Amino acid sequence: MNGAESLTRSLLASGVDLCFANPGTSEMHFVAALDRVPGMRCVLGLFEGVVTGAADGYWRMTGRPAATLLHLGPGLANGLANLHNAKKAGSGIVNVVGDHATAHLALDAPLTSDIHTLAAPMSHWVQAADKANDVARLGREAVRQARGRPGQISTLILRADAAWSEVSSEVSSAVSSAVSSAVSSPVTSTVNSELAAPAALNMAAVDQAAQLLRTDGAGTLLLLGDRALREGASTWAGRIAAATGCGLMSAFYGARIERGAGRVALPRVPYAVDAALAVLARYRQVVLVGASAPVGFFAYPGKPGVLTAPGTQLLTLASTAHCPEQALEALCDALGARRSAPALVPSSVIATPLNDGGLDAASIGVVLARHIPVNAIVIDEAISTGRSLDSATRQAAPHDWLCGMGGAIGFGLPLAIGAAIGAAITTPGRKVIALEGDGSAMYTPQALWTLAREQLDVTVVVFANRAYRILLGEFAGVGAGAPGQRAMDMLSIDRPTIDWVALA
Repeated sequence: MNGAESLTRSLLASGVDLCFANPGTSEMHFVAALDRVPGMRCVLGLFEGVVTGAADGYWRMTGRPAATLLHLGPGLANGLANLHNAKKAGSGIVNVVGDHATAHLALDAPLTSDIHTLAAPMSHWVQAADKANDVARLGREAVRQARGRPGQISTLILRADAAWSEVSSEVSSAVSSAVSSAVSSPVTSTVNSELAAPAALNMAAVDQAAQLLRTDGAGTLLLLGDRALREGASTWAGRIAAATGCGLMSAFYGARIERGAGRVALPRVPYAVDAALAVLARYRQVVLVGASAPVGFFAYPGKPGVLTAPGTQLLTLASTAHCPEQALEALCDALGARRSAPALVPSSVIATPLNDGGLDAASIGVVLARHIPVNAIVIDEAISTGRSLDSATRQAAPHDWLCGMGGAIGFGLPLAIGAAIGAAITTPGRKVIALEGDGSAMYTPQALWTLAREQLDVTVVVFANRAYRILLGEFAGVGAGAPGQRAMDMLSIDRPTIDWVALA
């Protein structure tokens, strides 16, 4: 057994049975091990940003880390934007990054780079496997780290000689024993079954939040984020809002929002600074549940970065390390609101009529509201068009809505790959809809090839504005004036226009 095979077996024994890959020469022994060791599903991406984005989507739908296989420092660097998004989303991923053989590093060959430094900003844990006997142990630790709460990014640098060298008989026996144990007691695929235990509930914060809501319910906002946007947690929040009259909102972006008819509707804090300031001005206290304090996405001349009113009290009821459902249930009990009917639950009746006029964001929202299938998964990278879809689709059939968390565009199509594969494991038959701006989609169009090869049930809707439409508004928002011809050339994506149907 060589180091690469010991890594494959240790990943499988740890419950990682999916690898999104874009390999090169230094990873060929790991690729060969995937042939020799049964059980690992391998999905090829033709660009590393597709690979890392797909792993993000898989975690969001399963709560389980997938592995990625990336080629040296440049390959890792190609995938960093979607690793940034995954890190902001709290998604667990195990990156396996090949490296030159130890003796070859000193030669400074063309692809030699400082992989550790490249990986560190987008990883919570980075280690290099220099010896074959260390590979399996480090693989297990990488998985353990990835299963944090929230999920974490682990990066294991696999030297080529550590991959091709034979492990000792003791290590080989230990790895084989771990695999046998895993086969006899397989890791369940139930969502969240592998997450680390949550941090202990902060009862002092529960009592403090209850006091704020009793004395000034109307002036208090419950702001939800992360796993508080799942149906179980948001239902408790709806009961609290019904009992106290407090405000209830979500952060602008959510990794996975369970929404639709019959579920508590969570208006999102607006993206635009002025609109967000207006919405939040009434609140004197903000109770954070899996959410961060609301701030502007960018700095704008003459506008504040903090979106809450001056003097607003912020209280963290639950961080991303806690179980938000547990915290909100405890708060509900402290308020005696357990039997309250949740507020903000939309009916299943969609009253908005279809518009027979031109196609715009409003009419698109109505069509989506009427036609999103029950239990669908919607990937939202619609950017400028998508901002109006939140309120329009609250009465759609129950569904999950997945947003980009780190702001780096090009996540939508890759995320759809991982979400579709993950959903097929946990709840087969779910439809995936990817809402894509054309500018964003051009960052990772290679994902269309993987969607086709894997025969995934994904419908892609491209909003072909022929421009970076959002940047036209941002140009004015930062006070840059009116764009001239050169500026417009940087903001438009015509000449030639992209034939998306032909490309797909």
